[in-house]
This record gives sequence, C-alpha cells and structure tokens, in this order.
Amino acid sequence: MGYARMKDLKKASFQTRDISALLKEGIIERVKPGLYRLVDIKGKDVTNLSMLDVCQAVPKGVICLVTALSYYNLSTFNPSEIYIAIPHATKPLKVNYPPIKYFYFRERFFKYGIDKIETKMGEIKIYNKEKTVCDMFRYRNKLGTDIALEGLKSYLKLKEANINKLNKYAEICQVKTVMMPYVRAIVG
Repeated sequence: MGYARMKDLKKASFQTRDISALLKEGIIERVKPGLYRLVDIKGKDVTNLSMLDVCQAVPKGVICLVTALSYYNLSTFNPSEIYIAIPHATKPLKVNYPPIKYFYFRERFFKYGIDKIETKMGEIKIYNKEKTVCDMFRYRNKLGTDIALEGLKSYLKLKEANINKLNKYAEICQVKTVMMPYVRAIVG
C-alpha cells in the first residue's frame, strides 16, 4: 500500500540500519515517528496523498472543514494545512508532514457523516458534503462566514444537492436556525 509502521518493517526482517539507509537514499520518508511512506508514488494527486498521510498517521481522525470543502470543489480557498477532526478527549499526535490543524469534535458532532474513500494506497476518512457544509457554519466565527457561504452556494448548485439531507445534518450540527435562512434565500 505504500505505508509501513516500524513494527511491520521489523516483522519483515528490516533492521534499524536498513530503515535509516532507505531514509537517506530517499526511498522512504517518515510521516511521523514509527510510520513511513514510499517516496516514489507515481500519478498521485498531492492533496489526496497529503490527506492519506494524515489518515494513516491519525487513525481516529476524519478530514473536515476547509480541507473537505476543497476536496469536494466547494470552495476556491486552498488550505495550507490539512484540517482534521478528532474526538474531543483525544490527544493530538505529532506528525512531521503534512502540516495539520486539529479540531476537537464532541461525540455528537464527530460520529455522523463519515465517508470512507478507498484508494490503492489506503483509506481516507472524510466528512460527506452535507456534513462539511454544516460544520463550516458551526465554525463560521473561526473560519469565516464567507467560506461557509461559498461552500453552501457551491453545494446547492450541484445536481446531487439534497436539501433534506442538508437539513438533517444542520440539525445534528445545531446550525439549522443559522443556515436554513441562507438556503431559502439562495434556492428562492
């Protein structure tokens, strides 16, 4: 799959000196202590690869907010960090690369709307479009109302836009009274 943990490499009879040599030669790189990735991965989208790195390094995490908006092409904003949600009481893990911005979600907000995207390299956990738009409204004071509105407008232009599903996630995220007037104004 392109990723290996230190314990897996040792099980496969790699010695610490072998791993150090592979790092020096640029064949593998350290994602975080104990997690390595092959460097030469041809034909991979860098954004997806960064998200995959984060999902491998932070197994409990879910790609969220601006990173998810960008992935779904619901925003013109391209974040310089990967935004990831983790359960509220979880201690954040130190990851060397890519840069990560952690968001602590309470259980009632964390567990809903998670999609799993299977790739040849592994699984990416990301919130679905509707949950992402609603989460943006939850974090509008920190991340900007303009980005939340851009995401909502872009979502509503999609063929597969589902206002009932959006309404369901607006209730879960406790943003229905804030967001739905915008939906009515945009839809007409």
